[in-house]
Amino acid sequence: MASLQSSCKVLNTPRHHTSPSSKSFTAKPSHLLTHPNRTHRLQVSCNNNEKQTPEGKLDRRNMLLGLGGLYGASSLASNPANSAPIAAPEFDKCSEARDVATGDLLDVNCCPPYSDTIIDYKLPRFNKLRVRPAAHKVTKEYLAKFEEAIRRMKALDKSDPTDPRGFMQQANIHCAYCNGAHDQVGHANLDIQVHNSWLFFPFHRWYLYFYERILGELIDDPTFVLPFWNWDNPKGMQMPKIFDNTNSPLYNTNRNQANRPPAIIDLGFSGATDDLQKVVNNLTVMYSEMVRSVNSTLDFMGQPYLDGDSPSPGMGSSERGSHIAAHVFVGDPRNKYSEDMGNFYSAGRDTIFYSHHANVDRMWSIWKTLKTDVPKEINNPDYLNASFLFYDEKKQLVRVKVADSLDHRKMGYEFEKVDIPWLNYKPSKKAAKTKIRKIPSDAKKAEELFPLTLNNVVRVLVNKSAKGKADEVLVLENIETDTTKFIKFDVFLNDEDDKADELDRAEYAGTFAQVPHKTKDKKGRSTINLKLTDLYEDIDVADDDTVVVTIIPRSNGGDVTIGGIKIIPSPTKSA
Repeated sequence: MASLQSSCKVLNTPRHHTSPSSKSFTAKPSHLLTHPNRTHRLQVSCNNNEKQTPEGKLDRRNMLLGLGGLYGASSLASNPANSAPIAAPEFDKCSEARDVATGDLLDVNCCPPYSDTIIDYKLPRFNKLRVRPAAHKVTKEYLAKFEEAIRRMKALDKSDPTDPRGFMQQANIHCAYCNGAHDQVGHANLDIQVHNSWLFFPFHRWYLYFYERILGELIDDPTFVLPFWNWDNPKGMQMPKIFDNTNSPLYNTNRNQANRPPAIIDLGFSGATDDLQKVVNNLTVMYSEMVRSVNSTLDFMGQPYLDGDSPSPGMGSSERGSHIAAHVFVGDPRNKYSEDMGNFYSAGRDTIFYSHHANVDRMWSIWKTLKTDVPKEINNPDYLNASFLFYDEKKQLVRVKVADSLDHRKMGYEFEKVDIPWLNYKPSKKAAKTKIRKIPSDAKKAEELFPLTLNNVVRVLVNKSAKGKADEVLVLENIETDTTKFIKFDVFLNDEDDKADELDRAEYAGTFAQVPHKTKDKKGRSTINLKLTDLYEDIDVADDDTVVVTIIPRSNGGDVTIGGIKIIPSPTKSA
């Protein structure tokens, strides 16, 4: 793949879109913003990586898969032909929100207010960093301030529904950027999607940045910060109680009532009933998605997503792990689409969403400090120059770039220092080497099983690329899912015990999950890569040239098809 990268690399000239020259601001009612030339309906397009674009052109990423092998292509820094960054959307082109599966009209129009003036945003200088607190530790004084800010934001929904700073307008930002409201500039009917790619972390960081500044503006306090839901620490592994007061503006009735405090979140959806087991499972999940299963920058950040690409090339380990777990944990199963947190279009309506994503943002900041051999930055100009539009606290429509979001401290905030117990939560090594012959005889060779539908627990014999403790990666490829369902499965290596609810074991390799969402064909397509190097040390594969991979469906396995499985030498770690 090295030769392919060097021979195909081109100079990237980011495409700049000139802002209109008019200085007037016009906030139009959202129902007037439907563009006459746009015919497709609004839908979540979170996993629709098809072989051809809507214009019939061959997706360059799929072409590369054929040239260089699956993992190598996904690790390329950029597409070699005609690459350009995702450009900020055009707010004067929008459409109504409908559920693709049923055709039902959703109860919200996600179209943002329109302005014919766009300002290229420049970060102000911050003399002092604001400190985002852990939600379970906030003071009464802070809580009163937070509640008043949300109260005033919600009041704008009634006093001026077109004010872009209003609660529903802010909630609809998430809907618009994930549910197909915005086409890619110059690509009709090809959605912009901020999930399931390397845009996930920077988009949500910018989103929270402006949300936080708007709340501060509404209470005339420029020092205001959002709290983070500290679900990676045992002390924070329940919905923060500040969000569970029915008399508070932070409360939301659209939550899973069975998971209100003191229920412990299950980040691995292991099904464990014992709270202590849930906690140790959670710590295992965190260590896995942040350290143990991450072999490259893109394994954590998500796959490249460029101008003209089909949406959702692939999630990073954090996005498909703890991030999704919290969405599903809070979402209300009584609602048709698991609103609010359980579906992307409605997630922003729950105040806990912003604290959840404040902790997701914190995970990005922590990951950059980890002393591993994986590079922490993506230097690709097509990543750095990707751009989004937001309204700032002064109701100005501003354009921002990924490049300006890489250091949260330059954006004026830091996180309260709390213990990170998962940081060294390595699973205990097995006392004796696993013998493959001891593993139940239902394990079959990959060629006998794949492609397969994950109706039951599957055990498969997989050949290693080299004997013993090699530097290798497990690849589960061509995973196809029903995007309207919550999907979750876990992966183990040489697992003798078969204790499905215990993830705190050396054999645990990683996970796959997705939040329910809507796509044009109701199909999501992706591949995951799980680093095995550390796991081999913990289970002692010695001179083995074959391992047994166990795949355990946790939710809706019958709606998952896995195309293939293989173990390959560890590819390049950089992006």
